Amino acid sequence: MRRFVGRFEHFTYIVLIIFLIVLLFFTLVELGWTVSTGLFEESVYRLGSHELFNLLGYFLLVLIGLELLETIKAYLDRREFHVEVILLVAIIAIARKVILLDTSTAGELIGIALIIIALCCGYYLIRRAGRPHSFLSDNCTPPSRDTEEP
Repeated sequence: MRRFVGRFEHFTYIVLIIFLIVLLFFTLVELGWTVSTGLFEESVYRLGSHELFNLLGYFLLVLIGLELLETIKAYLDRREFHVEVILLVAIIAIARKVILLDTSTAGELIGIALIIIALCCGYYLIRRAGRPHSFLSDNCTPPSRDTEEP
């Protein structure tokens, strides 16, 4: 039974990768189409603010998709999730939300600000936990260097 579940899980991840690749492909096509029509269309301003926001949204969406693809690949290879990468995806996603935000209430802005603070604090703590402690923070003396002077 465990073997069946493992194979089904592996199959599901492969299908997710295929769907994500297809989604990224069509997002890139849409991004290219928006850029080409915006640049070669006859208008006073080549790209209006609405088109620029759409371009930035598509660009960030491609970045999110690539990070998710990398996370799934890492899980298939090493059977481990990288929490740091998942937090980066969440930070990029919330940044995309903030950039594309047209109008919102004060409650929504406070909620988004709290999410950003929580994600950044989590990312900071995970990065700090993975970094080896320096010898200066432990009140130890640095290793001596025996160098001879000429």
